[in-house]
Amino acid sequence: MILSLLLLVLIGAAALWLVLEPLRRAAPEDPDAPERARLSAERDRLYGELNTVEDESRRPDLERRAALTLRALDALPPASKARNPGRSRTLALIGVGVAALLTVAGALTFIPRWQLASLDAGEAGKVQAVLKLPGLKATAQRTEKNADYLAWGRAAFDSSNYDQAVSAYGNALKTDPRQPEALRRLGILLLTRGEQTGQQLSTEDAQRAALLIRTAAQLAPKEPESQLLLGFALSRFGQDQEALAALERYRTLDPAGRDADDVITSLRARLNQSDPALSLYAGSCASCHGASGAGGIGPSLRESTLSRAALRSITVNGKGAMPAYPNLTDAQLGLLLDLLEKWQKEG
Repeated sequence: MILSLLLLVLIGAAALWLVLEPLRRAAPEDPDAPERARLSAERDRLYGELNTVEDESRRPDLERRAALTLRALDALPPASKARNPGRSRTLALIGVGVAALLTVAGALTFIPRWQLASLDAGEAGKVQAVLKLPGLKATAQRTEKNADYLAWGRAAFDSSNYDQAVSAYGNALKTDPRQPEALRRLGILLLTRGEQTGQQLSTEDAQRAALLIRTAAQLAPKEPESQLLLGFALSRFGQDQEALAALERYRTLDPAGRDADDVITSLRARLNQSDPALSLYAGSCASCHGASGAGGIGPSLRESTLSRAALRSITVNGKGAMPAYPNLTDAQLGLLLDLLEKWQKEG
């Protein structure tokens, strides 16, 4: 940041000297000539970008800047005819041109970094993905390599350009059908397509999306995004217990990840309301053993090999760091033990 600031100061000083030096030697008759030249150059540059722009999302900003430039040109008084342009006028115009080039150089170095520094990590990543997208797309279409298709798809997905993401990941799967990232992201895009287009998702598309996401989770079970998207998909199909287990695995794989917090809270609430055994477990055991028994501070109950009698004894009397629950009624204890045995069978 300090280096970029120093560069911008040097650019500004050089630009100021280049403009003021010829004016000091011999001031031009038209004092507005440098500003008029600068605005004209800016107008021509913006028109050129508007004629060749590929990313339509940039067009409104370019049109706004072009309109402001034209308004500034109209606000200048009419240019007076120079009686003796001479060397000073030529140097002034050259100075303005060089200053404009140096200013553009500064805008391409310091200013984007300063703007990105003012954004949070997610927004900055999205902006950078948008800027990289055209180049990555061109590279992938030229080389037709799997790695380049994945890089293009990743940038498109991260910048919410989902049409390009589908195209890129689809081509990546043609070169290698066992790409977990491409499979799960195509699956979630297919599953959520109805939200983006307003059209109802067909049963066939829903099944295809679920298959893609499940396949990705099987190929890369320890990648956090595999478990995250699997949990989201399962929750959409009403498989709340399986969804909660997948999302808890996601949080174990990525402890800093917060993308699943709201869904986990919603799933826990639904499960606790519909199942008295889960409600009892959530109030007494989930804080240590995880909401779905997959483990946390305490060991996984799904991987336990203890008998029902042993489970009962430890629950009532406690053991080690495990507190005792002697006040559970026989009915409550029976519900809890039934749940734990069910999880043991599921594994």
